[in-house]
Amino acid sequence: MAQFTVGRFVMTGDQISARTVGEPGFSIGSFFLRLLLAIAIVLLTFNPSGFSFFHWTRDAFFNSGLGPLHLLAGIALLIGWFLFVQATRQSLGLLGVALVASLFGVLVWMLFFYDVVKSSSSATLTWIVLIGVAVVMTVGMSWPHLRRRLSGQATVDEVSD
Repeated sequence: MAQFTVGRFVMTGDQISARTVGEPGFSIGSFFLRLLLAIAIVLLTFNPSGFSFFHWTRDAFFNSGLGPLHLLAGIALLIGWFLFVQATRQSLGLLGVALVASLFGVLVWMLFFYDVVKSSSSATLTWIVLIGVAVVMTVGMSWPHLRRRLSGQATVDEVSD
């Protein structure tokens, strides 16, 4: 008997049934994997400890030691940034990014307001901002999956001609 598949629906003979085979699952684990990747991209690019792509290439530039490994690492980081920023822009939009960033900003303000974190160190504030950037990118990467879970509505990408 012939079987036809259209998206989630399988038609066999005169019966149509829905299936979930091939649909990627989304879990708290996949959210934290995205968060780990976003933190890696952000902190490998720059961090206050001095062990980052920025510091590595700056030191090599001033010592006339730039090489192909610097370029390879820069391109790899650029690809990671492009993927995360593009997905965040498409899923959240400018307003969504502003809302997520403002939510994170208020949470950081609460940490300082209630003296959970002392504001005397600029390095501490830099670490918090970098983690905030990673959180915004993670929410952007995860939003289509969260939206589908919460509302049952799937996000369809527009195809430009």
